[in-house]
Amino acid sequence: MHRQKSILSFLQKPSSENYHAGGPVRNGGRPPHLDMKEALAGKPTSSGYLHDDGRPPHLAMKEFLAGKSTSRGYVHNDGRLPCLSVKETLNCKPTSSSTTNSSLEIRGTDTPPEKVPRQIFSSDLTPTDNKRPAVFSSIMHKFVKADERETPSGSPCRNQVDGDCSIFSPTFNKLNDCKEATKCGGAASINSQEIIISKPNKSNSDILGPETPGERPFVPRLKRIRDDCSKFDDRIDLSLTDSSKRLSFFQDSETGNKSQEEVSKSTRKFEWLDPSQIKDANGRRPEDALYDRRTLYIPPDAFKKMSPSQKQYWSVKCEYMDVILFFKVGKFYELYELDAEIGHKELDWKITNSGVGKCQQAGISESGIDDAVQKLVARGYKVGRMEQLETSEQAKARGANSVIPRKLVHVVTPSTTDENIGPDAVHLLAIKEGSSGFADGSIVFGFAFVDCASLKIWVGSVSDDTSCSALGALLMQVSPKEVIYESRGLSREAQKALKKYSPTGCTALQTTPVLPVNGFLDSREVKNMIEAKGYFKGSGNLWHHLLDSVTHHEFTLCALGGLINHLSRLMLDEVLCNGDILPYQVYKGCLRLDGQTLINLEIFGNNSDGGPAGTLFKFLDSCITSSGKRLLKSWICHPLKDVQQINYRLDVVGALMAHPGVMLLVAQQLHKVPDLERLFGRVKVAVQSSATLLLPVVGKKVMKQRVKAFGSLVKGLRVAMDLLVMLQKEHVISCLSKILELPVLSGHDGLDKFLTQFEAAIDSDFPKYQDHDATESDAETLAILIGLFVEKGIQWSQVIHAMTCIDVLRSFAITASDSSGVMSRPLILPPSATTPRCQNNKGPTFKIKGLWHPFALGENGVPVPNDLYLGEAADDYHCRTLLLTGPNMGGKSTLLRAACLAVILAQLGCYVPCDMCVLSLVDTIFTRLGATDRIIAGESTFYIECAETASVLQNATQDSLVLLDELGRGTSTFDGYAIAYAVLRHLVEKVNCRLLFATHYHPLTKEFASHPHVTLQHMACTFKQRSEASTTERDRELVFLYRLASGACPESYGLQVALMAGIPKQVVEAASEAGRSMKEMVGRSFLSSERRSEFSSLHEEWLKTLLAVSRIGESSSDDDAYDTLVCLWHELKQFYVKSVDSV
Repeated sequence: MHRQKSILSFLQKPSSENYHAGGPVRNGGRPPHLDMKEALAGKPTSSGYLHDDGRPPHLAMKEFLAGKSTSRGYVHNDGRLPCLSVKETLNCKPTSSSTTNSSLEIRGTDTPPEKVPRQIFSSDLTPTDNKRPAVFSSIMHKFVKADERETPSGSPCRNQVDGDCSIFSPTFNKLNDCKEATKCGGAASINSQEIIISKPNKSNSDILGPETPGERPFVPRLKRIRDDCSKFDDRIDLSLTDSSKRLSFFQDSETGNKSQEEVSKSTRKFEWLDPSQIKDANGRRPEDALYDRRTLYIPPDAFKKMSPSQKQYWSVKCEYMDVILFFKVGKFYELYELDAEIGHKELDWKITNSGVGKCQQAGISESGIDDAVQKLVARGYKVGRMEQLETSEQAKARGANSVIPRKLVHVVTPSTTDENIGPDAVHLLAIKEGSSGFADGSIVFGFAFVDCASLKIWVGSVSDDTSCSALGALLMQVSPKEVIYESRGLSREAQKALKKYSPTGCTALQTTPVLPVNGFLDSREVKNMIEAKGYFKGSGNLWHHLLDSVTHHEFTLCALGGLINHLSRLMLDEVLCNGDILPYQVYKGCLRLDGQTLINLEIFGNNSDGGPAGTLFKFLDSCITSSGKRLLKSWICHPLKDVQQINYRLDVVGALMAHPGVMLLVAQQLHKVPDLERLFGRVKVAVQSSATLLLPVVGKKVMKQRVKAFGSLVKGLRVAMDLLVMLQKEHVISCLSKILELPVLSGHDGLDKFLTQFEAAIDSDFPKYQDHDATESDAETLAILIGLFVEKGIQWSQVIHAMTCIDVLRSFAITASDSSGVMSRPLILPPSATTPRCQNNKGPTFKIKGLWHPFALGENGVPVPNDLYLGEAADDYHCRTLLLTGPNMGGKSTLLRAACLAVILAQLGCYVPCDMCVLSLVDTIFTRLGATDRIIAGESTFYIECAETASVLQNATQDSLVLLDELGRGTSTFDGYAIAYAVLRHLVEKVNCRLLFATHYHPLTKEFASHPHVTLQHMACTFKQRSEASTTERDRELVFLYRLASGACPESYGLQVALMAGIPKQVVEAASEAGRSMKEMVGRSFLSSERRSEFSSLHEEWLKTLLAVSRIGESSSDDDAYDTLVCLWHELKQFYVKSVDSV
């Protein structure tokens, strides 16, 4: 009763006048509770009150609150210590010496009940005082709780201690231990000074359940207090600050006790889940290098004590700790413990202490499970579902105590899902790194990746250097959602490449290290496992024949084994049994574009935000079908190196452009076609996959999905077949047949007749296949139809591929027809023959007129064309190296990128943005662009420049196209110039490739001005006056023309660009003065540099070589010496021609 009165004191605190009039006061007329506040705050009382020992009360208070006797042995009149008296007072027990009025016994904490856990009362608390509303009635509903176990009258309650019964929760008892409460069987009466608890009503309809915050509207705490207090007179004190201070000591004590109890309770129940004790299945702790975070160790004794349902759940969960596991219970799916916390965090689900074993639980009904799984997968989680293998009725039929069997049937991950994934391919990649065994220290990556939606698996290997550029190319081409690799099996450089070339944002790459014993087996063990389990039998290509074309196949098999074990763990054996396994080449047979080049040229993502805007893929993508978009990306990653195949594609594009009506009909047909590639994959999964159909509820849903997929596939193939027949009549198919292999479409053995039979079966058996309510007989019918359909799987795949190629080639035609500038068909020449460079023969050629950047246009969206000539031609001679200078922001990088994009487009079989293009095949495009650093990897700007340049110097050939932009700017001027000079000279004289070299080091133009293989050009600019009245040089404005002009640019005009960027004018003027002074100080060096254009350091070395050659015997055959003689002969010839012309 005292505790209720303590709560009442908050809601009905009397004023100081009334309190003083009815109760005792200290000396000086102060009420005792003010002295108590001052004592707790450590202040001397204003009344000067002291104990008998002369000490202030706050010092004595500290001692007896701590349970200590006072230093002077002070005791009450009844002989008890003060600390015991205070404890009894705080616990609402009347002291033995108390003789005060009953109204003074209400000494609450003045803290609103909402600050501490709500108390649980009987639902029958009703006031009997009719003079005014019951004080407690307004908040009574918050303390009512249903008690299913009714207590007989006169018997003790479950919280009874020492003969007393507490009606409060255990948490509240810890704070107050209010043992003087009334027995549970008392009568009910509530007034201003006492609360009597009535006997609970036995009617279930009157017993309310525990109210949760989600079951009532949210009301701010201050408003609730004011609403309660508004029912009373002005005696109520609404101050919350004092009340919170009064209970701060008790709240801290309660919070500490409560948290300790919860932690200890959790530890006692699932101590093997505690972070301090958790282990993997092998008993290893997380700090162990071999710790397997996918598994969990559960002590055998703890497992034996579990209920059957608990054993079902934890026997699976202990092997899938990296998976969010939904457990089917009736018509609900539940999450437990750690998974429940994730559900609360990601989906805002409420956690309750129920479920399997009364642990933390959150869940959802079966109608919302699919949406919940998709949301979790979209956020990067792996999600599994344990389904019931029979209904509750079937379990009861086996016996009253029978347990419903459950099984993990499927695990969905971001890299294996086939729901709502859009047009992009979703790949899971496994890689294995190893040494190539060569002296150059090169490495090998064996890989295998899968597209579960289309049921295709690719395997292969690629050799790489220390920069891991080939691995970067693989990652850019495949764009995996998840990468599996052997734990501690990847080098530091390979791990850097995973971070560098992986996408960001919501599609960020997941990396999954796997212990060798769990996945990456030996190549021989992988072979035995494939043969034993019968994997890849549904593939048209026998898997062991694919290894004949793969170098270092032992690493490929190891990666394939890791992929197989991972898919098997995810319950995806149907992908392994029915999927097609295909070879994959990163570079072989195509124009080589490494990962850095794909980034520098902005092929798939721009350099500003990584999005598709302003990329080559976006420029070419006019595809209608999802499979067409995926094939376009594959083609862009692998431009052709076969002149004949390139011309075949160009023929189809030209034929479509010549017949715009045909292109319109093709577009109309393609809009009717679903994603046939993925539909065919779903249908193939259904072959010999009837296990999920036996599951209650789930089996019916799966059956409905399969009927819809098969019906959509058959109807879509009909549209594709009609499209191919139409193109055959328009004579476009004749050009297309040179690109790909087509099956027989019409006739007695044609696919048209075969497809008609399936259409008739769909119309008769599943007329509403989009929303068909499947029955048991439908399952057998569908299985027969799918089995017959898959027998022609190779022919159906050819039809789907042909339709996809038409979509991509039509996209090429649309791009050429609707572009902003002129597009022309390129003339492709075979690669140059490797002959001695001393012979004046025809070599690699790149001759392009009117070149413009396809998606970086000039002002008002108008392209700015330029002419570019590199290499040797039959009618005239051009240098293979372009040394490009010009002002900052003048368009140098744009021109260089446009040249590289023109080569890619030409070898794709697409028209090129220019007036004319003659190109001999390029084997590799190398690029060194931009100034970036990678702080996390510890790589500076200049280090990245040198690393990318090293790849160029090591791998470039005569047929390569190399782009170097501002090499050497990341270090000091002298070091940067030295690097740029040495690299340029090596590529010009040793590699002899087609080279585009942009620089701001103007002395390079003097050194190579007279070089026979180098031509100097610059991006033109001019000045205009800011106003007609301005006449000074400072009032001129720099104007960029974006035109390629001959010769070297006199300077880079950096100060003008600085003004445009917003640097204050006074700072730029100071920089101009500093530059002028510097030129005067080194004027002599500048004059000597000007003379280098006539006799450069190259000529000095040639002269030294000539003198050395004169001392060499006739039997010597030094190629460098002969090259020097040829260059000297060419220089003398050019000098003689100039002299004759001047005369």
